[in-house]
Amino acid sequence: MSKTREVLLVGEGNFSFSAALSENAGDDVGVTATCFESEIQTYRQEGAVLNIQQLRERGSVVLFDVDCTCLKEHEAIQDHLFDCVIFNFPHCGRKSGVKKNRILLVKFFQSAVAVLKDNGEVHVTLCNGQGGTPCDSPMREWHNSWQVVAMAAEAGLILSEIRPFDCEMYQGYRCTGYRSQDKGFHVEGALTHIFTRSLPHTMPEKLKMEKTFGKETVCFELPAELSNYMNRNFLVQQSHHPVKTVQEQLLRELKSIWPVCTMNEDFPELVSCLPETPEACDSTLTHSEVYWIKPTDTYIFDQSENEQNNCESMDDQQSFTGRYALRPSLLLHVQEITQNEDFSPGTLHAVSGLVFQRVAISPSRSPAFHQLLLVGMFPTESNPLQCFQDCLESLLASYGVSFEEAQIGLEQQVWMNSKMLPKFGRIVSLPSFSSSLDEGLQLIAILINLDHLATVIFGISDWRLLWSADPRFLKHFELNPLGPFSPFSLYPPSYSHDISFWMDPEIYDELKFHSLVREASCGSVKNVVLVDRFRHPHMGHASLCYRLTYQLSDRALSHSQVLGLQNQLRRLLPLRLQVTLR
Repeated sequence: MSKTREVLLVGEGNFSFSAALSENAGDDVGVTATCFESEIQTYRQEGAVLNIQQLRERGSVVLFDVDCTCLKEHEAIQDHLFDCVIFNFPHCGRKSGVKKNRILLVKFFQSAVAVLKDNGEVHVTLCNGQGGTPCDSPMREWHNSWQVVAMAAEAGLILSEIRPFDCEMYQGYRCTGYRSQDKGFHVEGALTHIFTRSLPHTMPEKLKMEKTFGKETVCFELPAELSNYMNRNFLVQQSHHPVKTVQEQLLRELKSIWPVCTMNEDFPELVSCLPETPEACDSTLTHSEVYWIKPTDTYIFDQSENEQNNCESMDDQQSFTGRYALRPSLLLHVQEITQNEDFSPGTLHAVSGLVFQRVAISPSRSPAFHQLLLVGMFPTESNPLQCFQDCLESLLASYGVSFEEAQIGLEQQVWMNSKMLPKFGRIVSLPSFSSSLDEGLQLIAILINLDHLATVIFGISDWRLLWSADPRFLKHFELNPLGPFSPFSLYPPSYSHDISFWMDPEIYDELKFHSLVREASCGSVKNVVLVDRFRHPHMGHASLCYRLTYQLSDRALSHSQVLGLQNQLRRLLPLRLQVTLR
């Protein structure tokens, strides 16, 4: 409590906790202690008169007849904001069941945030087993607990810490009020749950962007599901982001064995290519995994007339190869790198940046991630593929990364696998783009998904945390850049909802469904699983049923919010995908 300045206590019984807290905290903490009962009823409780007297002597405020579910309506409280709001052993009274007490918690949390400072905390102490978290011992079944984390989420709060409630710290404290009697709650094993504010949800929007190819400027809209991934600057020099740290550590280790040149080329995230280009440059890519972009407009700068001309509609005229795509792999730039004047054999040339791939929603794969590309030419006789495998294996094996040799066509390659994501990186031998000057040399490329490697090394359970806008995520790595990640949102609630619809198998694109789920749910769906499929024997249409798991590791996600997001998805599905809901 040393950092707290203004503390509000609600639901006090005999005010013994408030008196002990006021004495322990000292003069720098202002205490406002309240109870639900009237002054006359309170004075009947043993020790209440003395505790109230002590509080007032220390300058604390004591209030009676305060309903903790509508704090903003109390005239002595409504104009104040508090650093901490404390509610010990909340209970509806008498033999009220878990449902009534959950409602009490929801109303209290919603009331507390109205008088809470932006960086304030809400402390709720519950008897062992009531909270419904793994810290309870034994842990009750979810339906039989008070589900305190889910109830707090209804007010936009996340659970940031759990501490054992040590009543011995508060000399003179005597717990009362069990079932509305002058009896104490079972404080043995009780836990104090500390909640903080969560960032609000924001609906993704399409971003208007433009890229220049030579004389031509292409205007386009970025898909709404990708808007959160643009212009985040994870890899800039002053960044403390774990993705940047992983890249720096990896390059530092490689530099101790081979010369490494970090290239400052600014390769565009929008590329101009034919549909077969990605597969030709990266044999692991398929046409459906690429975000193909249709320009909204193009402009050509005519140097002879020194003016900008608007092109015809892209439906009538297609510039370059006629197709644009968000870069699906840095391998597209290998030829440019090898033909750069600074490229030299025997040196690893490093480039990193965002790549985009259409993938299904899952706990392990993201539609955008930072990729590291290392390219170099080395003497064939030195077996560079094996050398790089041995080096990376020595660096990453302790993190559970395994290596698997494979061959696709003429390409020799080694895959990097983790328990959560197979093939998140690879070492590949490529055909040379140059002539006889490269005889006796082997072109080697190393591709690594830096985002996934960061989650593995730092123990980040959810890849979406890498993209969190909550400052607490980056603050952790500013204070402890190489240590394991400690989550700032504990035991986030999870919700499952099914959605089923009829579709035409001839035109249905499952990845479009996943894209729409990302957009409609504001990225709150962690996993999507197809649980049932039925094809009508006569009509030709098929019915699909998907199970969506909603969960967020950095923001509050309540049951009511999830219902709203699910309804939004149901509204958009028929409009976007031409399906019929069941």
